[in-house]
Amino acid sequence: MSRIRFIVLVVVLVAIVAAWWYRSRPRIVAEAYVSERNTTLWSSVAQVRRPVATLRHGEKVMVLDRKGEQANVRTAQGTTGWLDARLLMEPGLWQRSTQLLAQASSMPAQARGRTKVPSNLRIEPGRGAARLYQFNRGTPVEVLSRAVAEWPPPSEEGQNAAKDSAEEQKPRREDWFLVRGVASGTAGAGGIEGGGRGDVFGGAEKSEEAVSLAGWVLARFIELNLPGPVRDYASSSGMRVLAWFELNRVADPDGEKPQYLAAGVHGGEGQPCDFTLIRVYTWGGRHKRYETAYVESNFCGKLPILVGKSASGDPEFRFSAQGPAGKEERRYQMHQTLVRRVRDAEHPAARQARKAR
Repeated sequence: MSRIRFIVLVVVLVAIVAAWWYRSRPRIVAEAYVSERNTTLWSSVAQVRRPVATLRHGEKVMVLDRKGEQANVRTAQGTTGWLDARLLMEPGLWQRSTQLLAQASSMPAQARGRTKVPSNLRIEPGRGAARLYQFNRGTPVEVLSRAVAEWPPPSEEGQNAAKDSAEEQKPRREDWFLVRGVASGTAGAGGIEGGGRGDVFGGAEKSEEAVSLAGWVLARFIELNLPGPVRDYASSSGMRVLAWFELNRVADPDGEKPQYLAAGVHGGEGQPCDFTLIRVYTWGGRHKRYETAYVESNFCGKLPILVGKSASGDPEFRFSAQGPAGKEERRYQMHQTLVRRVRDAEHPAARQARKAR
């Protein structure tokens, strides 16, 4: 009997020592990076608490403990406190986000717009991809590329066998835009692709350094800032614009007038081609209005569209298209109001490159 009591006593002492050891020495769980522009570090998780520091985007912290959705962290300066764990990014995801930003920084903008609602920025196209940030409603962004991702519709209990057919459960194909933007302030961790209500935050202070971001956003959450002529003509022709560019400007007694290239599609989301038609709108000084100078369709265009100038100084644009024989490069030049496609056989640079092979 005394032996059993001795064993029980030893077990109790070991448990007490172990509890004291782990309580007195917080165990470091992992490294993490602050994913928001700025967030407050609090003294505790209680309702009555005080701010102890402000953390900036990209700041590395050590996670010491977690309580539900709250994380206890220590900064590089040794300050400890609590914040929402959803505002932290794991090292692997942080590295991927910086690589994506570096890639996006060198990509030409295809269109410009603003977010219609609080919109989650993701590392890849798709609702299941890791979240990097949440843009406020009205945040300016540049559209760089497009992709399509499938989203399975939620199943509903109580549906009969007819409604539960494979056809009605077919995943929805959604357009996603790779965008480049700037963090606009302290963002919340909420917000869903379903267009749920999120917090609205004020703009960042002018003294703060701008934080550039890049990632994927649902395309229908972006409202493109189309120039008036592009918007009006596209609407009348039923064209859904995905990219637009100013080719040049022409003199007019009322001031210089820009001339535009627009690329888009007819129909809804999820199409295999980024765009299937292009239109060029030029200014007609005689009639004082914009006119459609060039229209082409029935091809499968892929972003990006590159706009520049030819050797003669005329506007020039080019893009890739997927044809029956595979991928092909298309090049166009505009002289005054005349637009024509430049075939490889006509382009000196193309002939020279082919001979060099």
